[in-house]
Amino acid sequence: HREALAELGASFDAEAAPVLVEVEGRTVRLEGSAEAQYSEWRKLLREMFMAELEFTESGLTRLIHAIFDLLGLQTYFTAGEKEVRCWTLYNGALAPQAAGVIHSDFERGFIKAEVVAYEDFKALATGKSMAEVKAAGKYRQEGKTYVVKDGDIIHFQFNVTAQKKK
Repeated sequence: HREALAELGASFDAEAAPVLVEVEGRTVRLEGSAEAQYSEWRKLLREMFMAELEFTESGLTRLIHAIFDLLGLQTYFTAGEKEVRCWTLYNGALAPQAAGVIHSDFERGFIKAEVVAYEDFKALATGKSMAEVKAAGKYRQEGKTYVVKDGDIIHFQFNVTAQKKK
């Protein structure tokens, strides 16, 4: 692969010393020069480069995973017509708490969460629609005791009424 990269005008400094970052006893190796070059190359070059160095993911990605693990964090997604958002919350959080990450009114007026695992969506959906996921029985409704899982795609149902005046 190095020859193919050279033909495409790419190069990398194999002599650059790696940086080792230790997070709570877990060491993540960052190939400084290689990481910088990796981030600049087009997708094809990145794939070839990663295969050459036997990377499965970038050092930055490994560092982020290690920090999330250390802090006990996970992510979930919300998806609308115009955007997909990623939200961070603590492992073990319940659905109402996850809703509260978006806005406190979502937590206060929580009714239910409509949930699909990201892996199920990826395997079943052919576009933006949840129709195939629902047809396969992977789209489900969860209540207040549902423990959110890393990578869940969630649509919250909530109703907030005005608080009573004192």
